[in-house]
Amino acid sequence: MAIQSMQLDPNAASYTDDQIVGKINAASAQITRAGSVAAAARPIAALEVDSTKIAAGAIKSKLNGETDGNKITTSELAAAAGIVNAQVATGLAKANLDAMSDTTRSYIKTDPTTGQFKVVSIQRTAAGLAEVKYDDVPS
Repeated sequence: MAIQSMQLDPNAASYTDDQIVGKINAASAQITRAGSVAAAARPIAALEVDSTKIAAGAIKSKLNGETDGNKITTSELAAAAGIVNAQVATGLAKANLDAMSDTTRSYIKTDPTTGQFKVVSIQRTAAGLAEVKYDDVPS
């Protein structure tokens, strides 16, 4: 793990929607709907998978071999994940802070999903660029 840095120029020119469409239309490689996003890269949409599409016991059996339905208790989940009391206390403190509104919280929250990178700090350079430092190991 190493901390990396990148800089953004807030004065950089941006493309209009029409300019973006023009660049796409002028591209030599044809873009097809099926090929535009690999299936593995497409997130599952909200409510796309519900209990009717999950076999009874599938989730619970993956965690601890039980097959009496998909419901699992908090203590069973904690035991399966190997969570100890100290981790729960730390997690609760973070959850309480994260639940605060953005302006009340008084710190910048980084919330990367799988494959994204945690932001460590943000500052403005003497040249007026926004500098972002981040962990170079994705979540």
